[in-house]
Amino acid sequence: MSLEAAGRTTALVDVVLPCLDEERAIVDVLARLPAGYRGIVVDNGSTDRSAERAAAAGALVVSEPRRGFGSAAHAGLLAATAPLVAFCDADGSMDPAELVAFARLLENGDADLVLGRRIRTTRGAWPWHARLANRVLARLLRAVTGVPLRDLGPLRVARREALLGLELQDRRSGYPLEMVLKASDAGWSILERPTAYAPRVGRSKVTGTLRGTVTAVLDMSRLLRAQRTRRPEGGPR
Repeated sequence: MSLEAAGRTTALVDVVLPCLDEERAIVDVLARLPAGYRGIVVDNGSTDRSAERAAAAGALVVSEPRRGFGSAAHAGLLAATAPLVAFCDADGSMDPAELVAFARLLENGDADLVLGRRIRTTRGAWPWHARLANRVLARLLRAVTGVPLRDLGPLRVARREALLGLELQDRRSGYPLEMVLKASDAGWSILERPTAYAPRVGRSKVTGTLRGTVTAVLDMSRLLRAQRTRRPEGGPR
């Protein structure tokens, strides 16, 4: 599907799925999208058949050769045309059907950004090092913004035009954190809701590995330091 054709779709919500070698999971993830939700699969340099399988399943496939979660996520945002844009991992660990309740909070005017707080379905669903890093970063985020978040959950939804207005710049692992920081600075209402988190399909390449977790922590710590510099007193807005 071309981007021109995508502009003529009538999707209620575009779901951005950053993707790197997820051919084993992507079709099932797309099959779980609710009615009126369109999958935008951003191929971030896959060497398998992820892009072909996603296209065959009806998704809009966008190629983003610049590696990095933020590069893929932002390319999907730029390709989106629906009034609401959601983000979801493409590895089968989360159910995009849960986005319906998230989107309803936006439609009712109860929130500007809704994040999923991950609840493990099994002990092996979330490696200990990733959970620990997430807990520490969430605590720092609460201290900086005052927003009572306990997770930097990748399952999230917001209004497309508002997201574009944040002018997000990070193209690495800090993209999800930058979104929350800038949304907080802009005075958005940010809510967190529980979401099931299952074991991913296939081998993890980012936060499921110790190296990936360290990289994500370094990226996010850099953003938090910059935020503290902009707020000399170190307190929430």
